[in-house]
Amino acid sequence: MKYEIGDFVSKSYTGICRVEDVLHLDINGAKSDKLYYLLIPIDSRTDKIYVPVSATDMNLRLCMTSEEAWEFIKRIPEIEATWISNEKMREQKYKEIIKSNNPEALVSVIKMIYQRKKERVEQGKKGTAADEKYFQMAEKLLHAELGVALGKSKQEICQLITDYIEKKVEY
Repeated sequence: MKYEIGDFVSKSYTGICRVEDVLHLDINGAKSDKLYYLLIPIDSRTDKIYVPVSATDMNLRLCMTSEEAWEFIKRIPEIEATWISNEKMREQKYKEIIKSNNPEALVSVIKMIYQRKKERVEQGKKGTAADEKYFQMAEKLLHAELGVALGKSKQEICQLITDYIEKKVEY
């Protein structure tokens, strides 16, 4: 098996979960032949997610370690913003990036949306609802993973990234 009980994994859309168990589901009184990971999202201790062990490549990845998280934070300033001019393609690309669950792609979309919002404000326009929705989703996923890796809250992670980018701190 790829993951062990106690591992923290990142799941597309859901975010960070802890592997609580590996089990066969009891469906209508009969045990399934398939093995499942029982995942508990860190944001909701009451939710339970069952993911087939055989399908984890598409849905899950192991969270960053503390060392990987620091290295990732150091690379954030170098990550290019994804720029999508076509309005119709933009939301589709946002969905793909959230689904990909790739931290670098999340940073690139966060940067793009931030730049777009800044430009729109300079033009006297508001940010779009889609931009705001996907900005929050990407930021939540990224901050949750870095928070678990570094043992910090999402708010602390946000401040830490800002401070690092503005060169207020060195790591």
